Amino acid sequence: MSKTHDYGARVSWTGDRGDGTRHYKGYDRSWRIMTPGKLPIDCSNDPLLGGDPSKPNPEDLLLASLSACHMLWFLHLASEAGVVVRGYEDAPLGISETGRGGAGRFVRAVLRPTISVERGADLVKADTLHHAVHDHCFIARSVSFPITCEAKYVEA
Repeated sequence: MSKTHDYGARVSWTGDRGDGTRHYKGYDRSWRIMTPGKLPIDCSNDPLLGGDPSKPNPEDLLLASLSACHMLWFLHLASEAGVVVRGYEDAPLGISETGRGGAGRFVRAVLRPTISVERGADLVKADTLHHAVHDHCFIARSVSFPITCEAKYVEA
């Protein structure tokens, strides 16, 4: 029997310039994400679609969620496996495509973490943990595109 967990947020459009959506170019593609007890996140659409390039867009947030979930599970599995991690930084890449009608989708994502490990760590073991992460990370398990990991290790 499986358990369910509920996650909630409030998303509020903040882009009304006074005329609402009366004209396609007359409103901002911006919103605020609010979750109880947490700082709000001001977001916008992809700049290619009229968004503010200084704010995260849905694609940024999805990619960051994939990366963060992978990182947290990797750290957990590394701890259990005796691989001591001292630092972890990722520069993930999401690859998308836009169809003829203008609708887009992610076709794949590449996680590219640089991981600082304690000198003498078993790097082969560390690398195999990335494959095991996909059995656990519910963000990765929830998307329909492939995710690969190209980890680099630095001994600290």
